[in-house]
Amino acid sequence: SASRPNGHTIDSAVSHPWCFPQIYLKLISLSVFTLEPNYALFLTEMDAPLSTPCNIKICEVTCDSFRIMWDMAPEDSTRATHFFIDLSRKENRDPNRFKHRDVPTKLVAKAVPLPMAVRGHWFLSPSTDYCVAVQTAVKQPDGDYLVSEWSQIVEFCTGDYAMEHLQQLLDKAKGSAGRLLKFSVFYRNQHPDYFDYVRECGGLMRPALKDTSGSHGSPINGKLHGVFFSCNTEFDTGLPPRDSPYGPLRFQIPAGYLLNPNICLYFADFYCMYTAYHYVVLVLAPIGTEGDAFCCSRLPMLDLTSNPFLTFTAPKRQGEEPLYCHASDVILEVLFTEPIPLDQGAVEQISGHHQLMSLTTANAKKDPSCKVCNISVGR
Repeated sequence: SASRPNGHTIDSAVSHPWCFPQIYLKLISLSVFTLEPNYALFLTEMDAPLSTPCNIKICEVTCDSFRIMWDMAPEDSTRATHFFIDLSRKENRDPNRFKHRDVPTKLVAKAVPLPMAVRGHWFLSPSTDYCVAVQTAVKQPDGDYLVSEWSQIVEFCTGDYAMEHLQQLLDKAKGSAGRLLKFSVFYRNQHPDYFDYVRECGGLMRPALKDTSGSHGSPINGKLHGVFFSCNTEFDTGLPPRDSPYGPLRFQIPAGYLLNPNICLYFADFYCMYTAYHYVVLVLAPIGTEGDAFCCSRLPMLDLTSNPFLTFTAPKRQGEEPLYCHASDVILEVLFTEPIPLDQGAVEQISGHHQLMSLTTANAKKDPSCKVCNISVGR
């Protein structure tokens, strides 16, 4: 062993309690910077800060997925091992007591070529505004991450249900429809102020924009105008129910005015509001109208003479009346897309003694946990 001026050899110094730290550090330093220059360069690269992602772009948005891409320094493209995605619902401007609560979601993904797909119905809802930011990261040997700054926040909105999703919802609704019962009138309940306003405006019940009740992904929510009617009847009388949550005055119109061979019938939604009974939303649009054009590319069309919800059967013999039937085990909400003249029907006081205001569906959200009316995409 080599001798030192103080009398210690290198071998003996390694075991010496006072000399070991100084000599050990010198050996490590010699190893890294003199004997292994590539490893030193590796450490320098690993510790270099990552650039902040910029120019965030969202594309190929569906009801429960999207693709995201961004710009970063060329050297970071090869260094990054992981991407962090911070996704949260934009603050709801119209809170509703039926709406389930969402929490911010941070996603960790291994770095992949951009654009990167983000999908998952457990944290993405249809037709919903979201905020998203991204971070790039390098996983280090000790398991920690070297991360960039968060990018700017970008907002985007998920899409409505596509036709394939509505078909899934329709298949579920068919299983709950029950048998068909005969009916003869469509009816609409409202308060006296509503009918006074209609008379002041020329006697036409004009289409109004569909609210956001029901499935959040229904393509008609907030987009299609119409006038809502009911047609369900009571089992014992075959007549409309005596009570209504919508008002004490009822407008009734012969079924043939809204349901005839010149009308297209579309399925729009199937939902419940934390209850045992379910609602089916149907659209009646006269052929060739603006409402028909809107629905034909977005909603499944039903055969007017053969479907589980609402049917028209033409007379077989001269002098016979058409037959109109509705599903017995679901509550039908029928949206007619054109104005309705008040003089085509009659307005009368209902015979019920109480108004069931808790049953109104205005802006009510569906129960996201119901296994009967939910599909495995969106809510």
